[in-house]
Amino acid sequence: MERMEELENRSIYIIREAYACFRRPAVLWSMGKDSTVLIALCRKAFLGTVPFPVVHIDTGRKFPSMYAFRDKWAQAWDLKILVARNTAGLSDNADYADKLACCTALKTEALKQLLHDESFDAIMLGIRRDEHGVRAKERHFSPRDTDFQWDYRNQPPELWDLFGARADDNTHVRVHPLLDWTELDIWRYIKGENLPIMDLYFAKEGKRYRSIGCAPCCEPVSSDATTLDDILHELETTRIGERQGRAQDKEAAYAMQQLRALGYM
Repeated sequence: MERMEELENRSIYIIREAYACFRRPAVLWSMGKDSTVLIALCRKAFLGTVPFPVVHIDTGRKFPSMYAFRDKWAQAWDLKILVARNTAGLSDNADYADKLACCTALKTEALKQLLHDESFDAIMLGIRRDEHGVRAKERHFSPRDTDFQWDYRNQPPELWDLFGARADDNTHVRVHPLLDWTELDIWRYIKGENLPIMDLYFAKEGKRYRSIGCAPCCEPVSSDATTLDDILHELETTRIGERQGRAQDKEAAYAMQQLRALGYM
């Protein structure tokens, strides 16, 4: 409980710091477990409301239950939802067998268009360092340049909780309030706060999803976890990586690093 309180307090501090320091912030919501925890923390930070837009990057390839979950809880929580799509990429009807090209076209380009249209100077995301080795290189406040790219070789230092909370003209900052959390922390928080979560995370016929994105890029893993307690027990004993079922992580060496250098979440 002490660890969870410390993580919650630090994340809320980061969220409030971003809201205070940036002219026009927003938060991304994929309907997955991490970003749903982030939305819950934003609501707790501001007494039950989220005072900035909540963005869904819609590739048109999500699981149907994700859209139902979004619509239900956006209304229940009174969220200011903005749906971003790269309509040009969607209208091409391309196969996108190359997962790097698909993520770039339907996710990164959609976010680029949104930032241009809405002039957001800070975007909050629910990424964690333990989720992927490349994300371990991130900072809580991570600047992107005018070309939308991430210079992972030259990240600003963050000492004594002093963050680089500034975006130069025509750039933006990625804010990562969950960077210090683990997958197990996320599930403990979901249970402790009684948060809603999609049923894709619970096992059916011996399979469940641990990481959820676009349907063509996700595969379920073997699991008998049908309850939150089952999931917690499974994570305390498994050695299988969280993103084992994500296709873009397997396609090529340094695939995630290539994607994130180009602006991927």
